[in-house]
Amino acid sequence: MDWEAPAIILDVRPFGEGDAIATVMTEAHGAHRGLARGGASRGRAALWQPGNLAQVRWVGRLSDQLGSFTAELIHPAAALAMDDALQLGMLTAACAVAEGALPEREAHPRVFDVLLHLIARLSRGSAMLAEQIRWEALLLADLGYGLDLSSCPVTGATEGLVYVSPKSGRALSADGAGTWAPRMLPLPALLLGQGEGDPVQWRDGLRLTGYFLARDVFGLRHRPLPLARQALYDRVTTMAGTESDA
Repeated sequence: MDWEAPAIILDVRPFGEGDAIATVMTEAHGAHRGLARGGASRGRAALWQPGNLAQVRWVGRLSDQLGSFTAELIHPAAALAMDDALQLGMLTAACAVAEGALPEREAHPRVFDVLLHLIARLSRGSAMLAEQIRWEALLLADLGYGLDLSSCPVTGATEGLVYVSPKSGRALSADGAGTWAPRMLPLPALLLGQGEGDPVQWRDGLRLTGYFLARDVFGLRHRPLPLARQALYDRVTTMAGTESDA
């Protein structure tokens, strides 16, 4: 059994002397684990970094075996992001969320495609935060936990939606939320297709998608949100606070 495809490297963990257990994501095979021989060695470690795009071949005697990977680097996203803390934080957060949220060997082509484009344009820095938030919302939807941002269930309004119910994941208008507004999650306009947002919207967007990822995806697996994802939220929260103080 074998396959070969462009893949995003999501996670790499040392195994034995110089080898590594890697998790990659492809369009057709989803998140897939395998043994990267020499993946932790000095000569190959730069290739096997989360966020890199590589042409990966997987070989296994049986389809349900761990199997082994070989790879050739296509795009060194990890190295390109290394000198920019925000870019590196976005990259590691996206890879950690994908690795922890996606069922192994289950194809999610839309999630792969958007993540691929996000990584390719990561050099735009904070301008890509809106896309990262929308990618997390897409991931939730693909896993069956999509937010319903079409209309307010209380008033029927399709405009002026400013909150999301933490219970139902449905959007609410200010009138619809009423006295419950302090308990609602802010809905940033960027998730309604209205611009690319600002630090306050990015913070609110990461809080919103992070809440449902933690509850419905990672929580069901009895796991917390990845530390890299929490670190990204903390960084953007600092950005939002700095803007408010200016």
